[in-house]
Amino acid sequence: MKTIEFFRSAKTVVLGMAVAQLIPLLGSLIIARVYAPAEFGLFSAWLGLVLMAAVLVTGRFEMALVVEPDGEPRRFAMQATLFTILAVCGILGVIAIGALRFWPALFEGLTSGLVWMFIPATLLVSVVQTWQSWAAAEGAYRYLSWIRIVQALGVTAIQITVGSFHPDAFGLAGGYVLGALMGVSVAVFLMPIRVPSSQTLADFFSKVKIFWRHHHRFPLFALPADGINAAAAQLPLLLIANKYGLESSGIFALTVRVLGAPIGFLGAAVLDVFKRSAAASYREQGHCRDDYIRTFRILAVCGAMLALGVMLVAEPLFAWAFGESWRQAGTIAIWLMPMFVMRFVASPLSYVFYIAGKQKIDLIWQ
Repeated sequence: MKTIEFFRSAKTVVLGMAVAQLIPLLGSLIIARVYAPAEFGLFSAWLGLVLMAAVLVTGRFEMALVVEPDGEPRRFAMQATLFTILAVCGILGVIAIGALRFWPALFEGLTSGLVWMFIPATLLVSVVQTWQSWAAAEGAYRYLSWIRIVQALGVTAIQITVGSFHPDAFGLAGGYVLGALMGVSVAVFLMPIRVPSSQTLADFFSKVKIFWRHHHRFPLFALPADGINAAAAQLPLLLIANKYGLESSGIFALTVRVLGAPIGFLGAAVLDVFKRSAAASYREQGHCRDDYIRTFRILAVCGAMLALGVMLVAEPLFAWAFGESWRQAGTIAIWLMPMFVMRFVASPLSYVFYIAGKQKIDLIWQ
């Protein structure tokens, strides 16, 4: 019975994720012809820094949402997480302004527009990701799908539109920021946060401190672990740009974007269902062995099928879809496929460390 319920929930998330991933994937067919590889490479390097910062500013407290019981405890955990994000982003903003004033060499290679959009982008990305975690923890999979679809549609449509008169990295970054803003807006509309009118600021800060102490393992262990993971995922873009130039970085970035789309949406869809069902099983039984094994089998079969398909058609498909100048991206895709398959299987299942409160093991693993 649980297997049927798992697949029913996963189907809802997969359909939403499929649409959300298909939009930028199809948009890439146009973006690759509108923007030069070098501009796409510069944008990807900037976005890599944003995604790393978005992990850090949450303190990984959004991972605690699924651990909290349904109802008021989880709603307050959401408020406390958002407060953490705003506070850390404010501190980062002050540091960034000071660095821009006294150490401008730190931002060498980035245009002023990309520098100024860094903090707003970090804030919006971290907030929309936190809202998605809340929706998944609540089992609100339809809302989760709509948030992702609107954000993907906004980012892609704006980037294509801006590219017709501003085809550079700033246009890509601006489209990403506005698309993330659309995602946050629809998230607030679908799942508003209602703060009790009787709650004073003193009460709120007192409860936030209790929340931080109760979930201290997340910033203590999960934050550095996920920070390492995010850096490992984004550093190749920065290193390739530095060593071989922005054009090579752009080709690599397109490979990761296209290859990660089908693998990313399936893995994220399975994770959204797995973390709720596994957390419920762990609370009731003290373990989630059955959920883990069932999810592993699904991921292993899907990963093997995806790998075979990509390795057979990658090179001619990239050249046909994006133009002959992007053929090398198909070659890179073949070499990266084993890594993506292992990540596809391991990433959702690693959430069991959060559920079991074993963040220290996750940190050692990372």
